[in-house]
Amino acid sequence: MRHDPREMLDTTQSEAAPPQDEPRGCLFALSQPPLMIFLAVIGCLLLTAALHDLLWL
Repeated sequence: MRHDPREMLDTTQSEAAPPQDEPRGCLFALSQPPLMIFLAVIGCLLLTAALHDLLWL
């Protein structure tokens, strides 16, 4: 089964697509894995320091 090259899909931007210069919100930033890993490490360090102060000092 061969396809005619003229039957290729049109991949140009349609009018329904969101504009590219639209600002993205905070939830988009928090969904990035490197940021979440960084925040988790900082949170663990803060939790460790707090537990150290509460339990061992």
